[in-house]
Amino acid sequence: MKRFFDLAASAVGLALTSPILVLAMIALWLQDFCSPFYIPSRMAHGGGTFHMVKFRSMLVDADRAGGSSTAATDRRITAVGRFLRAFKIDELPQLWNVLKGDMSLVGPRPQVLTDASMYTEQEKRMLSIRPGITDLASIVFADEGDVLKGSDDPDLLYNQIIRPWKSRLALLYVDKRTFLTDLRIVALTAIGMVSRPAALSGIQRILEQWGADELLRSMARRDRALMPFPPPGATEIVMQYPSTASAFVR
Repeated sequence: MKRFFDLAASAVGLALTSPILVLAMIALWLQDFCSPFYIPSRMAHGGGTFHMVKFRSMLVDADRAGGSSTAATDRRITAVGRFLRAFKIDELPQLWNVLKGDMSLVGPRPQVLTDASMYTEQEKRMLSIRPGITDLASIVFADEGDVLKGSDDPDLLYNQIIRPWKSRLALLYVDKRTFLTDLRIVALTAIGMVSRPAALSGIQRILEQWGADELLRSMARRDRALMPFPPPGATEIVMQYPSTASAFVR
Protein backbone atom coordinates (compact mmCIF):
# COMPACT_ATOMS: atom_id res chain seq x y z
CA MET A 1 0.00 0.00 0.00
CA LYS A 2 2.75 2.46 0.93
CA ARG A 3 4.72 1.88 -2.28
CA PHE A 4 1.60 2.15 -4.42
CA PHE A 5 0.73 5.43 -2.71
CA ASP A 6 4.29 6.70 -3.25
CA LEU A 7 4.15 5.85 -6.94
CA ALA A 8 0.76 7.43 -7.52
CA ALA A 9 1.42 10.55 -5.40
CA SER A 10 4.86 11.23 -6.89
CA ALA A 11 3.63 10.83 -10.47
CA VAL A 12 0.65 13.13 -9.86
CA GLY A 13 2.84 15.53 -7.88
CA LEU A 14 5.37 15.85 -10.69
CA ALA A 15 2.60 16.45 -13.20
CA LEU A 16 0.81 19.06 -11.09
CA THR A 17 3.96 20.94 -10.11
CA SER A 18 5.58 20.82 -13.56
CA PRO A 19 4.94 24.56 -14.21
CA ILE A 20 6.64 25.41 -10.90
CA LEU A 21 9.52 23.06 -11.70
CA VAL A 22 10.06 24.68 -15.09
CA LEU A 23 9.95 28.22 -13.68
CA ALA A 24 12.39 27.28 -10.91
CA MET A 25 14.79 25.73 -13.41
CA ILE A 26 14.71 28.85 -15.59
CA ALA A 27 15.19 31.21 -12.63
CA LEU A 28 18.14 29.20 -11.28
CA TRP A 29 19.81 28.95 -14.68
CA LEU A 30 19.43 32.68 -15.38
CA GLN A 31 20.97 33.47 -12.01
CA ASP A 32 24.45 32.17 -12.85
CA PHE A 33 24.05 30.09 -16.06
CA CYS A 34 24.91 26.89 -14.22
CA SER A 35 22.91 23.71 -13.69
CA PRO A 36 19.75 24.32 -11.64
CA PHE A 37 20.12 20.93 -10.02
CA TYR A 38 22.17 19.69 -7.08
CA ILE A 39 22.54 15.89 -7.05
CA PRO A 40 24.44 14.80 -3.92
CA SER A 41 25.01 11.29 -2.62
CA ARG A 42 22.85 10.33 0.36
CA MET A 43 22.50 7.27 2.56
CA ALA A 44 19.96 4.82 1.17
CA HIS A 45 17.68 2.19 2.60
CA GLY A 46 19.87 -0.68 3.76
CA GLY A 47 23.04 1.38 4.12
CA GLY A 48 23.96 1.95 0.48
CA THR A 49 23.92 5.29 -1.32
CA PHE A 50 21.78 6.97 -3.94
CA HIS A 51 21.80 10.27 -5.82
CA MET A 52 19.18 12.64 -4.45
CA VAL A 53 17.85 15.27 -6.85
CA LYS A 54 17.04 18.77 -5.61
CA PHE A 55 17.18 22.29 -6.92
CA ARG A 56 20.52 24.01 -6.31
CA SER A 57 19.81 26.68 -3.71
CA MET A 58 23.46 27.50 -3.04
CA LEU A 59 26.50 28.65 -4.96
CA VAL A 60 28.21 26.15 -7.26
CA ASP A 61 30.54 23.85 -5.25
CA ALA A 62 29.16 25.29 -2.00
CA ASP A 63 29.78 21.96 -0.26
CA ARG A 64 33.52 22.60 -0.62
CA ALA A 65 33.25 25.97 1.11
CA GLY A 66 31.44 25.00 4.29
CA GLY A 67 29.79 22.33 6.39
CA SER A 68 26.76 20.18 5.70
CA SER A 69 24.47 22.08 8.09
CA THR A 70 23.08 25.33 6.74
CA ALA A 71 22.15 28.33 8.87
CA ALA A 72 19.55 30.78 7.60
CA THR A 73 22.26 33.42 7.20
CA ASP A 74 24.66 31.14 5.30
CA ARG A 75 26.30 33.27 2.60
CA ARG A 76 26.42 30.30 0.24
CA ILE A 77 22.63 30.49 -0.28
CA THR A 78 21.71 32.36 -3.47
CA ALA A 79 18.88 34.88 -3.79
CA VAL A 80 16.74 32.49 -5.83
CA GLY A 81 17.74 29.62 -3.58
CA ARG A 82 16.56 31.49 -0.49
CA PHE A 83 13.12 31.90 -2.05
CA LEU A 84 12.96 28.23 -3.07
CA ARG A 85 13.98 27.14 0.42
CA ALA A 86 11.36 29.33 2.07
CA PHE A 87 8.57 27.49 0.23
CA LYS A 88 10.31 24.07 0.12
CA ILE A 89 10.33 24.23 -3.68
CA ASP A 90 13.96 23.08 -3.70
CA GLU A 91 12.75 19.67 -2.45
CA LEU A 92 10.16 19.08 -5.21
CA PRO A 93 12.57 17.25 -7.59
CA GLN A 94 12.85 14.54 -4.93
CA LEU A 95 9.48 13.32 -6.18
CA TRP A 96 11.58 11.77 -8.96
CA ASN A 97 13.53 9.83 -6.33
CA VAL A 98 10.23 8.65 -4.85
CA LEU A 99 9.04 7.53 -8.29
CA LYS A 100 12.30 5.60 -8.81
CA GLY A 101 12.04 3.93 -5.40
CA ASP A 102 15.08 5.58 -3.81
CA MET A 103 12.84 7.44 -1.38
CA SER A 104 9.34 7.46 0.06
CA LEU A 105 7.04 10.42 0.62
CA VAL A 106 7.35 9.85 4.38
CA GLY A 107 10.44 8.60 6.15
CA PRO A 108 13.59 9.83 7.90
CA ARG A 109 15.30 12.53 5.84
CA PRO A 110 18.22 11.15 3.75
CA GLN A 111 21.51 11.91 5.45
CA VAL A 112 24.81 13.28 4.22
CA LEU A 113 27.37 10.46 4.22
CA THR A 114 29.61 12.20 6.77
CA ASP A 115 26.71 12.64 9.17
CA ALA A 116 25.55 9.06 8.70
CA SER A 117 29.06 7.82 9.50
CA MET A 118 28.50 9.25 13.00
CA TYR A 119 25.37 7.20 13.63
CA THR A 120 25.21 5.14 16.78
CA GLU A 121 24.03 1.52 16.52
CA GLN A 122 20.54 2.67 17.47
CA GLU A 123 20.49 5.41 14.85
CA LYS A 124 21.48 2.94 12.14
CA ARG A 125 17.97 1.48 12.48
CA MET A 126 16.78 4.56 10.60
CA LEU A 127 18.38 3.01 7.51
CA SER A 128 16.05 0.02 7.73
CA ILE A 129 13.37 1.91 5.77
CA ARG A 130 13.42 4.20 2.75
CA PRO A 131 14.35 7.81 3.49
CA GLY A 132 11.56 10.30 2.90
CA ILE A 133 10.77 13.77 1.64
CA THR A 134 9.07 14.60 4.93
CA ASP A 135 8.66 13.20 8.43
CA LEU A 136 7.87 14.38 11.94
CA ALA A 137 11.30 15.98 12.33
CA SER A 138 10.93 17.88 9.04
CA ILE A 139 7.94 19.66 10.54
CA VAL A 140 9.32 20.12 14.05
CA PHE A 141 12.62 21.50 12.72
CA ALA A 142 11.31 23.38 9.69
CA ASP A 143 13.14 26.37 11.19
CA GLU A 144 16.48 24.54 11.39
CA GLY A 145 18.27 27.31 9.52
CA ASP A 146 17.09 29.88 12.05
CA VAL A 147 18.10 27.64 14.97
CA LEU A 148 21.64 27.41 13.60
CA LYS A 149 21.83 31.10 12.66
CA GLY A 150 24.80 32.90 14.17
CA SER A 151 26.66 29.75 15.19
CA ASP A 152 30.41 29.59 14.57
CA ASP A 153 30.06 25.84 13.97
CA PRO A 154 26.59 24.95 12.61
CA ASP A 155 27.54 21.28 12.13
CA LEU A 156 28.53 20.88 15.77
CA LEU A 157 25.49 22.75 17.05
CA TYR A 158 23.26 20.60 14.84
CA ASN A 159 24.73 17.44 16.36
CA GLN A 160 24.27 18.78 19.87
CA ILE A 161 20.73 20.20 19.87
CA ILE A 162 18.91 18.99 16.73
CA ARG A 163 20.24 15.55 15.78
CA PRO A 164 19.40 13.95 19.17
CA TRP A 165 15.71 14.86 18.81
CA LYS A 166 15.48 14.30 15.06
CA SER A 167 16.87 10.80 15.48
CA ARG A 168 14.51 10.00 18.35
CA LEU A 169 11.53 11.13 16.32
CA ALA A 170 12.71 9.07 13.34
CA LEU A 171 13.30 5.94 15.43
CA LEU A 172 9.85 6.27 16.95
CA TYR A 173 8.44 6.47 13.42
CA VAL A 174 10.37 3.34 12.39
CA ASP A 175 8.77 1.42 15.25
CA LYS A 176 5.24 2.85 15.12
CA ARG A 177 4.61 3.78 11.48
CA THR A 178 1.37 2.96 9.72
CA PHE A 179 -0.05 3.99 6.37
CA LEU A 180 -2.65 6.14 8.16
CA THR A 181 0.10 7.93 10.07
CA ASP A 182 1.92 8.59 6.77
CA LEU A 183 -1.20 10.31 5.46
CA ARG A 184 -1.40 12.39 8.64
CA ILE A 185 2.24 13.44 8.33
CA VAL A 186 1.75 14.46 4.69
CA ALA A 187 -1.29 16.51 5.74
CA LEU A 188 0.59 18.10 8.66
CA THR A 189 3.44 19.01 6.31
CA ALA A 190 0.99 20.94 4.15
CA ILE A 191 -0.66 22.50 7.19
CA GLY A 192 2.75 23.58 8.48
CA MET A 193 3.18 25.80 5.42
CA VAL A 194 0.16 27.79 6.59
CA SER A 195 0.13 27.38 10.37
CA ARG A 196 3.17 26.03 12.20
CA PRO A 197 1.36 25.91 15.59
CA ALA A 198 -1.42 23.78 14.10
CA ALA A 199 1.12 21.36 12.59
CA LEU A 200 3.04 21.07 15.87
CA SER A 201 -0.22 20.44 17.71
CA GLY A 202 -1.00 17.60 15.29
CA ILE A 203 2.43 16.09 15.93
CA GLN A 204 1.77 16.19 19.67
CA ARG A 205 -1.34 14.08 19.15
CA ILE A 206 0.67 11.52 17.19
CA LEU A 207 3.40 11.39 19.83
CA GLU A 208 0.85 10.94 22.60
CA GLN A 209 -0.75 8.05 20.71
CA TRP A 210 2.69 6.48 20.24
CA GLY A 211 3.53 6.81 23.94
CA ALA A 212 6.52 9.10 23.44
CA ASP A 213 8.27 10.18 26.63
CA GLU A 214 7.55 13.64 28.01
CA LEU A 215 11.05 14.99 27.26
CA LEU A 216 10.74 14.20 23.54
CA ARG A 217 7.22 15.61 23.43
CA SER A 218 8.44 18.75 25.17
CA MET A 219 11.24 19.27 22.64
CA ALA A 220 8.80 18.59 19.77
CA ARG A 221 6.46 21.32 21.03
CA ARG A 222 9.24 23.83 20.32
CA ASP A 223 8.02 26.11 23.11
CA ARG A 224 11.36 26.03 24.92
CA ALA A 225 15.05 26.23 24.05
CA LEU A 226 16.42 23.05 22.49
CA MET A 227 18.42 21.06 24.99
CA PRO A 228 21.86 19.61 24.14
CA PHE A 229 21.52 15.86 24.54
CA PRO A 230 23.33 12.65 23.57
CA PRO A 231 22.21 10.98 20.34
CA PRO A 232 20.14 7.79 20.78
CA GLY A 233 22.39 5.00 21.97
CA ALA A 234 25.09 7.36 23.26
CA THR A 235 25.64 8.55 26.81
CA GLU A 236 27.54 11.73 25.97
CA ILE A 237 26.96 14.90 23.98
CA VAL A 238 28.75 15.29 20.63
CA MET A 239 31.67 17.67 21.06
CA GLN A 240 33.46 17.31 17.74
CA TYR A 241 32.57 17.14 14.04
CA PRO A 242 33.11 14.94 12.16
CA SER A 243 32.85 12.38 14.91
CA THR A 244 35.51 9.97 16.04
CA ALA A 245 35.48 7.52 18.90
CA SER A 246 36.52 10.41 21.13
CA ALA A 247 33.85 12.83 19.88
CA PHE A 248 31.54 12.23 22.80
CA VAL A 249 32.28 13.80 26.17
CA ARG A 250 30.18 14.01 29.26
